[in-house]
Amino acid sequence: MDALSWFWYCSYVLVLIGLSGYGFHRLIIVYLYFKHSWRKPHPLGKFEELPLVTVQLPIFNEMHVVERLLGSIAALDYPQDKLQIQLLDDSTDETVEISRQEVAKLKAAGFDIEHVHRTDRSGYKAGALENGLRFAKGDYILILDADFVPNPDLLQKTIHYFTDKKIGMLQTRWGHLNRTFNLLTRVQAMFLDGHLELEQTARNRSGRFFTFNGTGGIWRRECIADAGGWEHDTLTEDMDLSYRAQLKGWKFIFLNDVETPAELPVDIDGFKSQQHRWTKGSIQCCKKCLAGIWRSKFPLYVKMEATAHLTSNFAYLLLILLCFLIFPNQKYQPEFSGWLKLVIHIPIFIFASGSVVLFYLMSQKALRPSNWWREIIYLPFLLALGIGMSINNAKAVLEAIFNQQSAFVRTPKYGIGQKAADSPWRKSRYKGMKSVTPVVEFLFGCFFLFVVLDALLSGNWLSFIFLLPFPVGFFYTSVASFVNSLPGAVEPRKNKAE
Repeated sequence: MDALSWFWYCSYVLVLIGLSGYGFHRLIIVYLYFKHSWRKPHPLGKFEELPLVTVQLPIFNEMHVVERLLGSIAALDYPQDKLQIQLLDDSTDETVEISRQEVAKLKAAGFDIEHVHRTDRSGYKAGALENGLRFAKGDYILILDADFVPNPDLLQKTIHYFTDKKIGMLQTRWGHLNRTFNLLTRVQAMFLDGHLELEQTARNRSGRFFTFNGTGGIWRRECIADAGGWEHDTLTEDMDLSYRAQLKGWKFIFLNDVETPAELPVDIDGFKSQQHRWTKGSIQCCKKCLAGIWRSKFPLYVKMEATAHLTSNFAYLLLILLCFLIFPNQKYQPEFSGWLKLVIHIPIFIFASGSVVLFYLMSQKALRPSNWWREIIYLPFLLALGIGMSINNAKAVLEAIFNQQSAFVRTPKYGIGQKAADSPWRKSRYKGMKSVTPVVEFLFGCFFLFVVLDALLSGNWLSFIFLLPFPVGFFYTSVASFVNSLPGAVEPRKNKAE
């Protein structure tokens, strides 16, 4: 039993050390952010004559939001004769007819707009963007997903950065149209704020690689071509093209003070679909790009940060391993000095858990310095949701490792605002990805409920407190999916004239 106890304990500590490594990377990002955030980029000059911009709008079954999207594009503060709009429509439902009607209205208003409808959906989003480039007139390509509502001054605030011939892409920071819709959207907003405000700013301004987020950004067309164009052998074509372009020597810009609002998924299945695609795609990009990064002539610190970025989702596999090791470690932990345990566990806790709390608190403080403290109450659920999503995301990592192919599953959008009463979204036919994952999550929730109760009854209050997010997270992600599976009415789209 003594040997077995040491086996469980050493395995447990090794997994925690692995998670701590990714936590340490978060702390480095925070450090780089505060060290370099003052280095705000500025355009070298201004275009004497505004250039022609092609706006690409890739959509697939977006009947709830396509009108809003096209309305926001029509409201852009940019000369009509310098704007080409491509609605790249792969839809198979009513969205096609809605799109035709809205495009006809904008054509009648004098816009240069084209409805490009594909029926084969080859290459998914990357294929649609690639196909649209064949007909693009502009030297600069603004890409916006269906759930985005750009501010009218978006192009006026960004286009002049391209007076620098070395700039290949400019990314704006995502805003959140429905941040306060429900608890899930609040926590998602915190997740994205950490990535967009801290990570993207820190990477860009410290000279590291950073990536296009798939929407809310502008590409120089020459850069896309020089990097090899859009490729669809990964589910994150944006990350793939970004690394290929930067390896070619193109410079990118991230503007954290230019916000482009978008809609967050309001139900857990939509969120799972999105996270599965992003997680799987990032590992596919890791397999595709990492060797080329290490063969390049970029400095070691750039290569190391890119490696941490591309491999970060392997942390979900470590988290699943941790789930299997927690209970045996509690029951069969070897006896040794208490102070030595503290020496081992306190640094691990700081890097593995404390870094997560600090990271997301700092992102809120950076974005809303006057009322950032109001978000503290959502941190426990943020930790729980991160744990609850580990099975969904670990599955995506394994699929990427073993080259299991899957379709590009869109994230459902409902055209909703800040309040739950704004839209009967539960009645929409658009639903997120369904799988057996919720059953596994529920079983994990039951197991950790037992573990937490065992710790409570044993008087191990510290373990009880630190393990409580596990059953909460797994029960939330599973039960919320079960609720979404209940039969509900489908709300037909109403004609405005009615």
